[in-house]
Amino acid sequence: MQIILLRHAQSLGNVDELAYTRIPDHALPLTDLGVRQARAAGPALREVLGDAPVAAYVSPYVRTTRTFELLGLDDLITSAVPEPRLREQDWGNLQDPVEQEVQKRKRHDFGHFFYRLAHGESGADVDDRVASFLSELELRVRADPGHPDTALVVSHGLTMRLLCRRMFGWTIDLFESLSNPGHCEHRVLTLDGARWRLDRPFRQWRDSPDGATQLPAG
Repeated sequence: MQIILLRHAQSLGNVDELAYTRIPDHALPLTDLGVRQARAAGPALREVLGDAPVAAYVSPYVRTTRTFELLGLDDLITSAVPEPRLREQDWGNLQDPVEQEVQKRKRHDFGHFFYRLAHGESGADVDDRVASFLSELELRVRADPGHPDTALVVSHGLTMRLLCRRMFGWTIDLFESLSNPGHCEHRVLTLDGARWRLDRPFRQWRDSPDGATQLPAG
């Protein structure tokens, strides 16, 4: 089995942080560049997917659903499930720009995993819901012989990192040392016997303080 993780294309919130003060996070649209990124990601993903059928699980945010639509993979997709557990970390409704900066500083000092945003979630909260999604996906694949062996997950940077943290049992220190993938970057998770493997690591902005690494030796 394979799980392909894809981050959404560039959205308005990535270029204008004040957009969060007037547009709900879930409704932020793609930029013109984001539209081009999503369209360009389609052929690259098709090379990874080949001709095999694909079950898609998509965060219901506008930027993720639109990215998915623009990939042009309809001929491969057997089902497309809106999956709220794959959404972005919740920062609250229509954020105040001053409070937003305060929260970012506190989150950096306290740690991205355990710090709970004043009107939203902690990274640990997101970790719990992606764990629930992974468990249900495993059960679904086992129970339904018609479920494709490949799943495409269109989500968000932090959500992708936490999904991998759960899948591979990474430490909190290692998770907090990783950077988000770029827009429309993907990662491939492959089940090799009883063991999951990651095709390539995430970029790190520092070495993990506990010495943990993303890829096993060998």
